[in-house]
Amino acid sequence: MAELELKNLYDDFRDGKTIEAYAKIIAEDAKKLEKPINIMEVCGGHTHTIMKFGLPQLLPENVNFIHGPGCPVCIMPKERIDHAYVLAMQEDVILVTLGDMIKVPGSKGSLQNARAKGADVRFVYSPMECLKIASENPTKTVLFFAIGFETTTPMTAVLVEQVIKLKVPNILFHINHVTVPEVMVELIDNRDDTLMQKHQIDAVFGPSHVSVISGSKIYDKFPKEYQKPVVVTGFEPVDAMQGISMIVKQFVEERCEVEIQYKRVVNHDGNLKAQALIDRSFEKKSLFRWRGIGDVADSGLKLRDEFSEYDAEVKYDEILPKNEIDDHKLCICGDILRGMAKPKECTIFGTACKPTTPIGSCMVSSEGACAAYYKYGDLV
Repeated sequence: MAELELKNLYDDFRDGKTIEAYAKIIAEDAKKLEKPINIMEVCGGHTHTIMKFGLPQLLPENVNFIHGPGCPVCIMPKERIDHAYVLAMQEDVILVTLGDMIKVPGSKGSLQNARAKGADVRFVYSPMECLKIASENPTKTVLFFAIGFETTTPMTAVLVEQVIKLKVPNILFHINHVTVPEVMVELIDNRDDTLMQKHQIDAVFGPSHVSVISGSKIYDKFPKEYQKPVVVTGFEPVDAMQGISMIVKQFVEERCEVEIQYKRVVNHDGNLKAQALIDRSFEKKSLFRWRGIGDVADSGLKLRDEFSEYDAEVKYDEILPKNEIDDHKLCICGDILRGMAKPKECTIFGTACKPTTPIGSCMVSSEGACAAYYKYGDLV
């Protein structure tokens, strides 16, 4: 038997002939559309697929993409990045987080800057690495700065349960997990009939990795209450093209529903065990401030009150910044995250703001829209 290589797992989903076939189907169906449609991709992973593989070139002019919130790093407000910076600078604290957070600039600097000043800042691939770090550093506080959509929340919840079960005395949590449906509602509700057609959200690409955990059920309200079809779509180019085709067909056939393109992993109910795990550790915050979007009700998570002894925001409340901090005046990340602008409309895109010297979160994150346009912009 031939040895299985990674590329064997995605070759079929990057097949040029299949992509071309879907492009022809979309083009034929799009001729029957009564008006142009805008598809918002919520996740930056989709933005990178769209840009990397030049999908806009394959689409008719009346099928467009507008970019959404992108990724957990992109939407993190400066004041919460400042929380991480301040905590990292505390004596005997080891601040642990996921990789992209290291470079995101707050008003005081980035975690990378804090590390350059002597702070012990570490990035991990799995939150469970915190247990080893805590064991090796018993006299220090290991503070896990947790970020992510529904996709990564179960990993943090597993760590919370292990810390409690093993009675680990030197691990604390700063929780920044957010949920997708609430911000989708915010983005739709904040658009009205006075906005130009190019900014309207007509349909949504539901991120498949979120739905692996939460199921497609979290999108049920959008066709029913907002008349916006949702297709839960994978991240390979064939997935994206099939998802586009499914959305166009819904408009042509005058349907409005939630459909799953990524059926090889996603179902309606999702991972019930993971959902129960999340519910045991976390509860909803009344408000979470999204960078560029503002306060979104019930869109963030926090540790349950009975676990407050493990909550860094409780323990360090007196030293954590409280004031909201806006982005640089020339940065339009807020408009990009709301789907109101494209990166190349920013006057500092590719000049003052680029991956080596990022000013906005959309450029610093590997999944940010600006990073995608900078890396793959010559393809569209």
